[in-house]
Amino acid sequence: MAKWIMQDVLGNPSILVGLFALIGLVLQKRGFVQIMTGTLKTIMGFVILGAGAQVIIGTLDVFGNMFQAAFQLKGVVPNNEAIVAVAQKMFGRETAWIMVFGMLVNLLVARITPFKYVFLTGHHTFYMAAMLSAILSAANVTGAPMVVIGSLLLGLAMVLFPALLQPYVRKITGSDDFAVGHFGSLGYFTAGTIGKWFGDRKVSTEDLKVPKSLGFLRDSSVAVSLTMTVLFLLVALVAGPSYVERSLSDGTNFVVYAIIQGITFAAGVYIILAGVRMLISEIVPAFKGIADKVIPEAKPALDCPTVFPYAPNAVIIGFLSSFGTGLALMFVMPWLGLAVIIPGLVPHFFTGATAGVFGNATGGLRGALLGGMANGLLISFLPALLLPVLGSLGFEATTFGDSDFAFVGIILGNILQLFK
Repeated sequence: MAKWIMQDVLGNPSILVGLFALIGLVLQKRGFVQIMTGTLKTIMGFVILGAGAQVIIGTLDVFGNMFQAAFQLKGVVPNNEAIVAVAQKMFGRETAWIMVFGMLVNLLVARITPFKYVFLTGHHTFYMAAMLSAILSAANVTGAPMVVIGSLLLGLAMVLFPALLQPYVRKITGSDDFAVGHFGSLGYFTAGTIGKWFGDRKVSTEDLKVPKSLGFLRDSSVAVSLTMTVLFLLVALVAGPSYVERSLSDGTNFVVYAIIQGITFAAGVYIILAGVRMLISEIVPAFKGIADKVIPEAKPALDCPTVFPYAPNAVIIGFLSSFGTGLALMFVMPWLGLAVIIPGLVPHFFTGATAGVFGNATGGLRGALLGGMANGLLISFLPALLLPVLGSLGFEATTFGDSDFAFVGIILGNILQLFK
């Protein structure tokens, strides 16, 4: 019986997180219908995530083959959803344990220290837990030690990164009502600092008029579809129609095949995000309800788009400067002996846009441009440096896209190698 519970119940990440949601809802004395709905939707979110994983992994395999044939280089597309989906296959149980206990460590640290931040961006909690499980496993740290170390590090990250950003968040919002809880913090902090040093607050991005034709960039699904379709088409053209139709598309016209693959990639991301949203929409309220009772003075640390309304023009400027920097570096990195990091639109959009808002708050238009460029540098070089410490995940055609994942992973991985 004990073995059945440990392996099939607690060893199943979807069931485990579902149980956490169940406990949180029961403690809040929710009604029977709410408890059942919240628990089932949490589990369903994990199942949907797995379905999307199969879609996106397939397209990444195709892209990796085309890219290697075209440029004789191994290209890596940073995408949090994709790498987490791969990690789930290997470390699903460990990830779930680290996520659950890491959230509890967050509450404990916020309770006993002056850093009263409760990290409510649940999908990034999940992604960081997956990254930590992969790094620890690569260093042969398994079982209970993996869960303990991973949970402590996750809980500390959920408090310390929002604390690092809070002085700049106050400049952006003009208040101290909430914090930013998103693991692109190193890029945002760098953008705010560069804006302060080299920018000019007198000329704000909000004094500019951005063409409405760029408004589609605010819809990430459309933007991912267009960008990945163009990327697939360009790589397919360089690889050659004959190679694509002979080796990959089974005779389907290479242009049609490239378009379908680009849109399929975006569909996979959409499916995964839908699963994550369903998962998070149920588990976060349960977590927040507990946090409100335990830490009355806590500040909610929220997802990065919460700052977008404060500087909409900086959102577009930050994204474009970050993405442009990533494209330029793609051709520089082979000369430095690093893996080619192909700029992914999802990380560059969300982190580049947020970096633009932070840079604008301290340095106006110039700060937004330089801040976006700095973010582009970080999420190009850091993922490349992370690959060697990811173990078996380092052989996949994707990696973590945001700066904090790579920063924490590189530091932890190299420390563990010393002891190994």
